[in-house]
Amino acid sequence: MASTIALDCMGGDHGVSVTVAAAARFLLRNQQAQLILVGQEAAIASQLGPQGLRGHPRVRVVHAEQVVGMDEAPASALRGKRQSSMRSAINLVHSGEAGACVSAGNTGALMAMARFVLKTLPGVERPAIASWVPTLRGRSCVLDLGANVDCQPLHLLQFGIMGSALFSAVDGNPRPSVGLLNIGEEEIKGNEVVKQAGELLKASALNYFGNVEGDDIYKGTTDVVVCDGFVGNIFLKSSEGLARMLASYLREEFQRNLFTRLSALAALPVIKAFRHRVDPRRYNGASLLGLRGVVVKSHGSADSHALEMAMSRAWNEASGGLLQQIADRLQGTVTATPGAS
Repeated sequence: MASTIALDCMGGDHGVSVTVAAAARFLLRNQQAQLILVGQEAAIASQLGPQGLRGHPRVRVVHAEQVVGMDEAPASALRGKRQSSMRSAINLVHSGEAGACVSAGNTGALMAMARFVLKTLPGVERPAIASWVPTLRGRSCVLDLGANVDCQPLHLLQFGIMGSALFSAVDGNPRPSVGLLNIGEEEIKGNEVVKQAGELLKASALNYFGNVEGDDIYKGTTDVVVCDGFVGNIFLKSSEGLARMLASYLREEFQRNLFTRLSALAALPVIKAFRHRVDPRRYNGASLLGLRGVVVKSHGSADSHALEMAMSRAWNEASGGLLQQIADRLQGTVTATPGAS
């Protein structure tokens, strides 16, 4: 059911105190959605009353005794945690009881379990991790962010197809622009994999813009930015570090002396507006694309607001027909692309 989300209540750094609170926020804002809360039943039940969810008509609890540790090896979790909340949430997507699952748990374990249980869509060799970043023009989708360190040109083409479908499903734009992250705009730039990927993307049915550079991401030059997981993960972590540094610098400057503290009070409305625009919680939720089911990974340290955003993202993807859009574009684009079969 596309309107039903399975939530791994045991994943993340904070556990049920945050996941159930996020569930309450999500249901309040999405009146058509239903939730399946997956995890240790007693722990979940202890939070239902305080969050006003006890006996809620759109909430169901599914017991799962095991919990996947945040530092647990993916292979170990795959073999030994078949009764975990993470695996059970994914199973609900596989059975069709849920249209999507959300977890703030171990990323490697989530990818391993989701790929094992759900399998990949026809035409997808490797799933990719995609997320959204704020830009001067709104937001852009960037992938892959760490699932695939070594990629072939065909993989990058598939990432472009999946990212384009994701943008369409969530944003409603039927022809989002796609850029290939490179060290220069010229077609002669980059390594051989990137050059060949550029040729495949150019020959495809996608709305391919061409090469984009690092500064183009936050300019919003294209709706979708494609790269391998090695480059994408470095971009993601660098962006997170930069954001923390700028926030720290801003606090230091405003606390420098009495005059700057008074200035901070005068600038408070602007500061609040700025913080809202760049608040990483608004962009929480990375999509595991290429699977036969919608799976969204929340940041492990997410609070209830951030986790609610990840749940909304999963619901929008499932309701927007993401899987069918990916399947249709894979069939149409790959078939029409020379050398891509």
